[in-house]
Amino acid sequence: MKKKLGAISRWVSSSESETKKIGKLLAKKLIPGSVVALYGELGAGKTTLVKGIADGLGIRSQTKVSSPTFVVIHEYSGKCKIYHLDWYRIKKVKGVDAQMAQECFYSQGITLVEWPQRGENLLPEHFLEVRISHQNLTTRIIEVSAK
Repeated sequence: MKKKLGAISRWVSSSESETKKIGKLLAKKLIPGSVVALYGELGAGKTTLVKGIADGLGIRSQTKVSSPTFVVIHEYSGKCKIYHLDWYRIKKVKGVDAQMAQECFYSQGITLVEWPQRGENLLPEHFLEVRISHQNLTTRIIEVSAK
């Protein structure tokens, strides 16, 4: 289990647009080499938050940011390279997928990982943990802490 290094920031989002705005705010805190682990059940808003982060990092609006569930990773170019990993369909990250993740984590890009619990042992020593949970059908609680 990773140790908490920083205080928790907590937001309440009542819509997709609010979740994207929170992502844009979070993007302002990211620097090359940052790793963000996004936890939450299906439909919690992980990919929506990633869209906001990507927007905040200068991804052109015509670039479609989507969940890489079927391809494991999407790569985007903005202010810096963004690696968007989705481990939902992987029971345990190992082999080539683990090597690819390590390359992303230790690059000068920003790495965003959905379903990080599938490869938690691979996460670097320091990363941001984002936990998104449903408060009700439309409202999400988004908590961010440094690990």
